[in-house]
Parts: sequence; C-alpha cells; structure tokens
Amino acid sequence: MHTVLVVDDEPNYLVVLSELLRDAGFEVFTAQSGKEALPIVQGADLDVVISDIKMPGMDGIELLENIKNLNRELPVILITAYAEVEKAVEAMRLGAFNYLAKPFPNDALLASVDKAIEHYGLVREIKRLRAEAMPRSGFSGMIGKSEHMRAMYQRVEKVAPVPSSVLITGESGTGKELVARAIHNLSPRKNAPFISINCAALAGNLLESELFGHEKGAFTDAIAMRKGRFELADSGTLFLDEIGEMPPSLQAKLLRVLQERRFERVGGEHTLKVDVRILAATNKDLKDEVDKGNFRDDLYYRLNVIHIHLPPLRERVEDIPLLVVNFLEKNKKKLGKDNLDISPEALRLLMTLPWEGNVRELENTIERATILCDNNRIEAEDVQPDSTESSGNLEWSVGLDLKQFVPDGLSLSEVLNGIEEKLVRQALENSANVQARAAEKLGITKSLLQYKMKKYKLQRKKK
Repeated sequence: MHTVLVVDDEPNYLVVLSELLRDAGFEVFTAQSGKEALPIVQGADLDVVISDIKMPGMDGIELLENIKNLNRELPVILITAYAEVEKAVEAMRLGAFNYLAKPFPNDALLASVDKAIEHYGLVREIKRLRAEAMPRSGFSGMIGKSEHMRAMYQRVEKVAPVPSSVLITGESGTGKELVARAIHNLSPRKNAPFISINCAALAGNLLESELFGHEKGAFTDAIAMRKGRFELADSGTLFLDEIGEMPPSLQAKLLRVLQERRFERVGGEHTLKVDVRILAATNKDLKDEVDKGNFRDDLYYRLNVIHIHLPPLRERVEDIPLLVVNFLEKNKKKLGKDNLDISPEALRLLMTLPWEGNVRELENTIERATILCDNNRIEAEDVQPDSTESSGNLEWSVGLDLKQFVPDGLSLSEVLNGIEEKLVRQALENSANVQARAAEKLGITKSLLQYKMKKYKLQRKKK
C-alpha cells in the first residue's frame, strides 16, 4: 500500500482530502502545519507529500525546501489558490513534483498522485540499480543480471582455467573483447600479457607483420627488427578480434602456430616457440564462411574448441537499466558532472529502442546525452535515436503564420507536444493503425512510435 502525507491548516479540507485518498486505497498521514509534517517525513516511508502552500508559520514553500533537504527525490505536490500560481511556479523550480490550483477535480489529484508515485518508484529503482551496477570480480566492464548474462558468466568461469582456444561470437557492440579479457583475468595466465589485434583493421601483409613480427630489411619499411603480437603475448593470451576477416594466406600460417606453437618472423629463418592461449572473436557466422570457402574448416575447428555466444542487447532488455546506471557513473567521472541523473521517462524510452549497435551504441547514446542534457538531468528527448533528429529541411516553415493556429500563452513544450500528438495520431489513422507504416511515415523507429503512443495515451485499436 502506498503512503501519502497530507498537510493543510484547514481541518475540514484535511479531512476531505484524507478520505478521498483512503477511498482510493492509500495509507494516509495528516499534519496541520509544516512543523508537524517534518517528523512524519523523517519517520515514515512515504511515497508522496501533498501540501497547501499558504499556511501560518512554515508555509508550503519552506516545507518543500526542508523535505528536499531530507529526501531530494520524495515527490511533493503543492495545492494553491489561483492568485498564488506565480508562487507555485517558483515551487516547481525548487523541486515540487506538481501543483494544483483550487478548485480542482478529485480525478486530477488522484492522477497526479499516481504519476508521482510511479515516478518515485522508478527513481528508487534507479538507485537500487546503481548499487548493483558494480561488476563481478574478474568481469571488469561486464554488466548484467539477465538469464543470458548469468549463463555467460558461468561459462566463462568454467573455461577460464583451461588452455583451450575459445571462439566468441556476437553482433558488433555486444562486448566480445570484454569476455576475452574476463577469460584472461580469471585464468592462470592473468599476470601475463593480454595482447589484442583487430584482424579487419590491417591489410594482409601488415597483419602478418603485426602477428609474427619481422626482421630488419624484410621489406621496404622494415628498418629494424620488430617483435609481433605472438611474441609479445608469450605465456599470456592473444585475442584475435574479427577473425573472420583474416585473409586465407594468413589463415594457413595461423593454423600452423596453433598446431605446433612455432613460427618465423617475416623475412626470418629462425623458428620461435611460444606458449600462447588463443581467443578469437567474430560477428560473422564462421561455419557459413567455411561453407562458402572463405574460411578454412581446419582452422575453424581449431579455434572453436569452446564456443561462447553473446546475445544482442534487444534479447536482454532487463539489463539496460543496469548498463545505463553504469554508464552514468562513468560519465560523472569522465565529464565532471557529479550530480548527473536520468529521468524515469528517459530510462523507459531506452528500454524500448532496438539498439542495433548493442551495448556500444547504448554507451555512446548516454555519453552524448550527458553532454547535451540540461541541468545535469537526462530526459527522454536527450536519448532519442539519431534518426529522430532534425534533418535540416525547415523551408516549409518559412512562411508559416503561427498566430493562425497557436493560442497565446502556451509554452514551447505545450506547442510541440500538441503538434507531435496530432502528427502521431494522423500517421496512425492514415496507416490503418499499422505501427510499422506509421513509424515510416513519421521517419522514426517503431519503438519510438510506441513510446510516443504511450506518452499521448494513443492505444492501438483492437480488431
């Protein structure tokens, strides 16, 4: 049962509000002054406070300030007479959740209380997630408690102690290198080097030199002997990222190293022995590449002794809040924003987006939102995908006379929300309520359309 504190110096009004809230299923505390209310705020686990602004002694504004000093996140709804609207606006600036001008319908109060309680619940959930976002020992940078992630943690812990090769697969941005580092950190080789190389970043001849090193004079720019990644990783771990992009000529040489633990530097004749554990990663289906003749089958089986597959972020949506909190903490330190926070609405939107770039895209989105957000608080509009940003085609609005259809006195957000709701409703009607078509007409993703439908309470029509 949710708990509400009602503060009002008028006994009759206090009784009316209390009974209304009790009938709606809330547990209600009452106080006839701000001074009487503060001990209740300190001693009870409240979900929302409703207070009149005009009270003798400690008024509602002063009570609001005291509550925010005790619990910055506890939502406070202020009740005001019409003549005190300016004072109520000042209260909103100080952190009030909402204000209602007398007289107001009972439904308006109950709706505001419900929204405040939902908001406070999400804020507390974010705090809980922040406490849980610390990575497990040995799994630095890996965040998640979903069933997929728990299974992956267990598999890593099983394979880490053995010297076998591991093939890590998954879409781009799922964290394959983090898994490789976790295997190394939990292995007996943890105090030896962890060396990585991206096989897609270099042309064949340069990749060969990077992997095996070269002797002085081996080619035009070889002005000195240079050790390759295999030598540097001796007694440790070598991580071969994007192994599916390795040229066929190098695949044969890599196979020999895996079989014999021996190789020669480019241009060299002396055979070198190494003790290296190989971890490889790819976002391709290597078995399909084998069938197409693009990848050696014998090398595939050498690499794929143990297989770990990382699911895309869209298949572990329950991990998004933990990841977001982790990235918030990282950006606090990186960008010096100690009071950085995210709104429940923004978090809710993040959980509906497709994340084709997976965790990497989510991390980039949070960093961008951290830089661009106002007042150190990330809102829903700060985390919308790139596809929803302005395309720069504003010529249609040059001759537009806003006075014809925008009433005076509306704020920018009210005008934009009104236009947006109309456009979303119209797109749905013109698309026979097929969301994919409506989203295409609006130039946004289907997930973002669904978020806006919830925002404006546009329910999908049942057939």
